Amino acid sequence: MGDKTAFFYGTLMAREILHRVLYGPSFSLTSPSHAPSQLLASQLTITPALLPSYCRHKVRHADYPGIVASPAHEVRGTYVTGLTAADVWKLDRFEGDEYALEDVTVTLLADEEGKGEGKKGEQRTTKSYVYTAGRHRLEDEEWDYEVFRREKLWRWTGQGSDEEYKGEW
Repeated sequence: MGDKTAFFYGTLMAREILHRVLYGPSFSLTSPSHAPSQLLASQLTITPALLPSYCRHKVRHADYPGIVASPAHEVRGTYVTGLTAADVWKLDRFEGDEYALEDVTVTLLADEEGKGEGKKGEQRTTKSYVYTAGRHRLEDEEWDYEVFRREKLWRWTGQGSDEEYKGEW
């Protein structure tokens, strides 16, 4: 199990995409041929969390968001533990040069049902990919994870006819 952590606030909140980036485009939680990757995936913990003093915006002409400092806002995302150095290398490649990996402090979310919609819990210092390609490339509108899941996730997981995201990272 890895000792690295990260806060994800965009496409990587979707387990399907996170697993694809870390374990390859044909990764399946149920296929016997993927047992080594399944073991690694089972060692990740994913917890809902809030990142204060940032705002998540749509990147122009893209399906994914970027976060920028904004004192009056907060961003809901996921805090992931159990990442390895190799995982971080893959994530760096996936994120590309539009982002910088920076230290942030998030607040874990907890409730009785484990949905992360309840009270705020403990704080954790971690890393997150902060958008650095310039605010001029961001839309004013905030990026919505549920809209992404409903309308665009299929493109990123190879579940539709669009070939754009089917290759390896």
